[in-house]
Amino acid sequence: MGSTSEQQLMKAFGKRVAAIRKSRGLTQQELAERINMSVVAIAYIETGKRWARLGTLTKISNALQVDVADLFKNI
Repeated sequence: MGSTSEQQLMKAFGKRVAAIRKSRGLTQQELAERINMSVVAIAYIETGKRWARLGTLTKISNALQVDVADLFKNI
């Protein structure tokens, strides 16, 4: 994996996605189903183990009804 700062960004991004998902009352399973991904992939993104690709970012933002930029807010 990349540098420590990249790891920190990935974790902060994942926490942001998880917080928005939870605020929408969705489980990881429900989000995964909405965007046609596995629950494991969602968990990896939310725990900072994997970056989301651009297409996935768009799917996540649409499913959570936020702009892509909001996924990066305050991280």
